[in-house]
Amino acid sequence: MMKLSTTLLAATALIAVAGCSKKRPETLPPAPMTDAAPGQVAPPATNPYGDAVVPGSDADFRRSVTSNTVNFDVDMYDIDPQARSILDSQAAWLTKFPNVRATIEGHCDERGTREYNLALGDRRANAAKNYLVARGVSPARLTTISYGKERPIAMGSDEAAYAQNRRAVTVVLN
Repeated sequence: MMKLSTTLLAATALIAVAGCSKKRPETLPPAPMTDAAPGQVAPPATNPYGDAVVPGSDADFRRSVTSNTVNFDVDMYDIDPQARSILDSQAAWLTKFPNVRATIEGHCDERGTREYNLALGDRRANAAKNYLVARGVSPARLTTISYGKERPIAMGSDEAAYAQNRRAVTVVLN
C-alpha cells in the first residue's frame, strides 16, 4: 500500500509540473524599431528643445510662477494675500497649459499628533486647490495629498523651521 501511494504521489507531482511548463509562442513579437544598424546600439533619446526646459513641465512651472509653495500660519489653512499672489501666478500658468495635471501637497510642522497634522495638511492642500479652481483651473486636473509632518523641508525645532514646514506645494505631473 505504501508503494502504491508513493507512486501515485510521484505521478501527480509530474503531471502538475508538466502542466506548469510554458510553451513557446508560435510567432515572436517583432524586434524594437531603431535607427541603428543591426548590431549597433541606438543613441539615447534627445530632448527636441536641447538643454532648455520643456514647456509644460514641472521645471517650466517652477521657473515661470512666483513660487510653487504657499506658506501658512500656525494651525491655519487660510489663503492670505501673499498666498493669493502666488496662487494667481500658478493659476495663470495652469490655464496656459490646459492638459497638465498637478498634485497639491499639504505639509505641517512637527508639533501636534500625526493624525492632527495629516488632517491640517489636507485642509491646506484643499484650500490651495479650491483657490485654483475658483481661478478657472479644472478640479479634474488637480489632486491633493497630505503628508502632515512626515516630509519637513527644514530640519530643526525652532520657529524658523516650523514656518518653512507649514506649506502647500504644487507639483506638476509630467
